[in-house]
Amino acid sequence: MDISGKNIIGSTSSAEGKDTFRGFNPSEGKALWPAFHEASGAEVARAADLADQAALAMRELTADHVVGFLLGMREEIANLGDQLIERAAQETGLPHDRLKGERERTLNQIKLFADIVNEGSWVDARIDTALPDRKPLPRPDIRRMLQPIGAVAVFGASNFPLAFSVAGGDTVSAFATRNPVVVKAHPAHPGTSDLVGRAISRAVKASGMPEGTFSMLHGVRPETSLALVTHPKIRAVGFTGSLRAGRALFDAAARRPDPIPVYAEMGSVNPVFVLPGALAANSRAVAESLSRSVLLGVGQFCTCPGLVFGIDGDGFREFQKHLTELFEQAAPATMLNPAILKGFTQNFQEAAQISGVQKQISSRAAVAEKTEGQPGLLTTTSETWLKNKTLHEEIFGPATVLVHSGSAEELLQIAAALEGTLTATILGTAEELAQQGELITVLSRKAGRLIFNGYPTGVEVGYAMHHGGPYPATTDPKFTSVGATAIYRFAVPVCYQNFPEHLLPPELQNSNPRNIWRTVNGQLTRDRV
Repeated sequence: MDISGKNIIGSTSSAEGKDTFRGFNPSEGKALWPAFHEASGAEVARAADLADQAALAMRELTADHVVGFLLGMREEIANLGDQLIERAAQETGLPHDRLKGERERTLNQIKLFADIVNEGSWVDARIDTALPDRKPLPRPDIRRMLQPIGAVAVFGASNFPLAFSVAGGDTVSAFATRNPVVVKAHPAHPGTSDLVGRAISRAVKASGMPEGTFSMLHGVRPETSLALVTHPKIRAVGFTGSLRAGRALFDAAARRPDPIPVYAEMGSVNPVFVLPGALAANSRAVAESLSRSVLLGVGQFCTCPGLVFGIDGDGFREFQKHLTELFEQAAPATMLNPAILKGFTQNFQEAAQISGVQKQISSRAAVAEKTEGQPGLLTTTSETWLKNKTLHEEIFGPATVLVHSGSAEELLQIAAALEGTLTATILGTAEELAQQGELITVLSRKAGRLIFNGYPTGVEVGYAMHHGGPYPATTDPKFTSVGATAIYRFAVPVCYQNFPEHLLPPELQNSNPRNIWRTVNGQLTRDRV
C-alpha cells in the first residue's frame, strides 16, 4: 500500500499546506520518502467541523454498529502485515519483534473495547424510580447514564508508534464511546501513521460510519497542534508525550472561552524502593532484573525505573557494585530520533555535574550516526538528592539514579519529596512489606500503580489496570490511558427526569433491552424495572 504523505480529512486526502517534512531513519541517519504535508489552518478547521457533524450522528449508533466498526478497523490494521512493521522499524529504530508485540497489543486492546461496548454496562446506568407519595415532597423519576463527550483530538506518542498512536488506546476508547476522533500524527513516524490512518478510513467506509468519524493531520509546527486543541468544535484531548508539550496543550485548552479536558500522560520517574531483605539472598539477581527494566526499549518507556532508593549498608553497596558493572557492560542502542537522544544526553549530563553525584557510563562508545544512547548510572546520597530538584526529574532514556539513604526514616522523607508518578515499586520480603504501612500510604498518594517485587515496565491492558498518576505524571490522576476504564475519559453523564419511556435511551428503559447491569434504586441488577 502506498504512503501518501497527505492529511486525511474525513473520506478525502488533502495536501493544501505549503510546508513539508519527511520521516527519519534514526538507525541509518537518513530521511525517508515521501514528503508529508503540514496541515494548514483550513484543514485543521475542516477536520474539526466534520468531526462535530459526525458526533451528532454517532450518538444514535447502536452498540452492534460500533462493535462492527471496531472489529473492522482491527482487521484492516492486521491486514497491513509486514509493511507496517517494516515502516515502523525504519522510522523508530525499534526492533521488528518489539513492534510485532506492540501490534498484537494494539489489536488486543481494540478487541477489549469492542467487548466492553458489546457488554454495555460501561454506561453506568442509574435509575431512581418515582415516589409520588413521598412526604413532604414527591420524588420524580430520575435516570442517568454516560453519553459521548463529542469530537476528540488525539496526539500520537513517539515511543509507541502503534499502541499509543493513531489506533492506540486514546483513539479506540473514544470510538467506543461513540465519539469522532481527529488524530494529530506524531512527526517522528508519519509513514506508520499514514498506513494505520488509511486502514481506519477503510473501516469507517466499510462499516457505514458517518463522514468525519476519523481524520488525521500531519505537522511539525506547534501551531498546528494548538490550532486543533483550541478549535471550538473539539471537546476533549488525549495526549501521551513530554511534560513540556503536554502542559502547553493543557494550558491552551484551559485558556479557551470554553475550557475542555486534556487527558495528558507526560512523564514519570517510577521510583523503586529496595529493602534489605530483597538483597539478602542474591543482590546480583536484583541488579540484573532492575537493569533489564531500565534498559528495556533503550529506556524509552514511560514506566522506566528512573530512581532507585535503598538503605546504605553492605547489601546495598554490593547491589551498587553489580549494577555499576551491568551499566558499564551495557551496549548503546538506537533511540527513537535525534531530538530524544539530544534531550537524554543533556539531561543526563546536567544531573551528572551536580556536586555529590558520581556517574558510570557504558564502556562501549555510542555511534552518533546511528542515534545511539549510551547507558548510564548516577549514584548519590539522600542528602544530595533531597536538595537538588534536577535529580527528581525524569531522564528519558537508558539511565537511572541510585540513591543511598541512611535509614528507613529517610526513605519516608524521600517518598514524601517525590512528585507525582505513574508507578512506585517496593522490593523486599513479605515481612518487610507488612512493616512498611506508612511508606505504602505515602506512595499511594504519589503514584497510580504500586508494585511489589516486580518492575513497572509491563503495563497489562485489562479491566483493573490504572496507568495514571498525580501531576506531573498526568493532568488528571482519576483517569487511565490504558485498560478498560480509559473509556470514562470521553463520556459525560446525562440525567433524564420524568421522560416518557419511548424517548429514553435503551439503556435506561424499563425493559432493559440490552440486558446490562444497572443501579436501580440503589441496587445493582439486570432485572427490568
